[in-house]
Amino acid sequence: MKTKWSIQKLIYTGMLAAVAGALMSLEFSVPMMPPFYKIDFSDVPSIIALFLMGPASAAWVEIIKIIIKLLTVGTNSMYVGEFANLIGVVLFVIPMWAVYKKGGKTRRAAIASLAVSVPIRTLFACFCNAFITLPLYAAAMGLPLNQVITMVAAVNPAISDLTTFIFMATIPFNLIKLGLNCFVGYLLYTRLLAVYPAVRTA
Repeated sequence: MKTKWSIQKLIYTGMLAAVAGALMSLEFSVPMMPPFYKIDFSDVPSIIALFLMGPASAAWVEIIKIIIKLLTVGTNSMYVGEFANLIGVVLFVIPMWAVYKKGGKTRRAAIASLAVSVPIRTLFACFCNAFITLPLYAAAMGLPLNQVITMVAAVNPAISDLTTFIFMATIPFNLIKLGLNCFVGYLLYTRLLAVYPAVRTA
């Protein structure tokens, strides 16, 4: 029985990773946001994997989806965005799983874990943009940081420096993107659990 469940978990994880990789390529821009800020629903399979199969499955879905996108589409951020996504995997998986597990793995616990995940990942995005991604962009372009910010945020004249970039772009974008992914992920998770209760392996 243990082997059967391991094979099942492996198959489900692979399927969700493939879906996540495809969804990561189906992205769309947001008005008044920098061009590399695009919304996709690739976190939805990861959320489903976390609730149904545990943190290891969710982490692998996140990692594999990035590899799939790089192999099929490539990068439009000089690998900076993909690097940031890899760093964020830990902050995505661990807090959500901790809250979900402590809450007894119920639907209410799932909602609580998603509510915790959004602000944590938004704060990480702020830190990441301020100290990792934007400085790496600037270094790659050989330009001063403020000049890079002005270039990438030209669609929003209210953005003039790092502080306004964080408050006018990073925070609202992540709240929108993560909120949408969490909402859709929770709906699909509850639907799968209702229709196929045996799908849970965690």
